[in-house]
Amino acid sequence: MKVSKAQAAENRAGIVDAAARLYREHGLAGVGVADITRDAGLTHGGLYRHFESKDALAREACLRAFDWTITPLEALDTPRADAGPEQLLQSLVDSYLSTTHRDHPGNGCPAAALAVDAARAGPEMSAVFAQGVEQNIQRFARALMPASARDQRPATPEERARTITMLSSMVGALVLARATAAGNPALSEEILTTLRTQLVNPEAATQDRAQD
Repeated sequence: MKVSKAQAAENRAGIVDAAARLYREHGLAGVGVADITRDAGLTHGGLYRHFESKDALAREACLRAFDWTITPLEALDTPRADAGPEQLLQSLVDSYLSTTHRDHPGNGCPAAALAVDAARAGPEMSAVFAQGVEQNIQRFARALMPASARDQRPATPEERARTITMLSSMVGALVLARATAAGNPALSEEILTTLRTQLVNPEAATQDRAQD
């Protein structure tokens, strides 16, 4: 039976969404075509009517995964965002370095879930991944700017440098927390807790340790 253009587009989107989630859960090498199509509710052969290869699907799924962002644009318009950059930063860091995010990679940050795989997948995947990382750097930089400046100017070199430092630290902490969660849950939680404090208010963390 012939499939309408609308249904074909829906099927294709379903495949990309399923792949974006499954790759984040299991890695690029840990998911087969059958897994993806089954999750999308389609037959195995249906995938190749939409994509020339599994690698082409992986690249598009990676781009789709980067639709996830630590800084949803609507969050910047909330009353909490108006409280100031440091308060917003604390909220974003707490959300990113949470046990919920740690335990559900399929619904979370593709940088933490797929960075190692992307580095080994060749230049085309690396280019796609770099595009997604750059997108998140720009989003996060905007979130850390004063509310009055977000739509008025680009981030300064200093603001961009701070953003890259923050994001790199957060991604690294989440990767380590996931890697240690099963074998040493206490260490995993310590990593998350430590970074949640250090990234936003390192001076307070130092004072607390001195008092102890």
